[in-house]
Amino acid sequence: MTAEPFTAHSSRWPVPPQDGYTVDDLFTLPDLPPHTELLDGSLVFVSPQRFFHSCMIDLLVSGLRSSAPRELKAVREMSVVLDRRNVPEPDVSVVRSDAVTGPGLTRFQAADVLLAVEVVSPDSEARDRDTKPGKYASAGIPNFWLVDMAGTDNHPVVRVYELDPVSKTYALTGIHHDRLKTGVPFPIDIDITREALDEL
Repeated sequence: MTAEPFTAHSSRWPVPPQDGYTVDDLFTLPDLPPHTELLDGSLVFVSPQRFFHSCMIDLLVSGLRSSAPRELKAVREMSVVLDRRNVPEPDVSVVRSDAVTGPGLTRFQAADVLLAVEVVSPDSEARDRDTKPGKYASAGIPNFWLVDMAGTDNHPVVRVYELDPVSKTYALTGIHHDRLKTGVPFPIDIDITREALDEL
């Protein structure tokens, strides 16, 4: 038995358009893997999550939901349309409640997002630290958090940034190791110790 020769027509991968993919492509292409993102017109597939990544998302979503005012909602892993060629999927977002239009919702617009959070993963480190913050800032998302592991015990560290509306860049306003306490986008106080993470 001989193997069939590989041809472009036998490939399961979609061939990108000359000018790259757009928002419409992302939401209409069949059989894309879960959590596919669109960055600069290119499809980005994510690797399987690590346990720290999943637990940290749970910890932050739980803490944000417990203190969010009624007009805001904390959501996990939802696409955010920044422009026609960029649709990242923050690990956690805080959005305006009126933007949640029903259970079939697949995306939010950048104007509805007050906070985007990225939990750094080895496969997405450059995107989480460099690419996405710049795109969130350019789109006018007022707050950004970057979550990482530190120390020999791999405890969580959350870096909090606020948008400078003039330069459209983020300024670091705090680095949190044990408690994440900030006043924006609303008063927040979350235990982010290794013990809190282990209790999930």
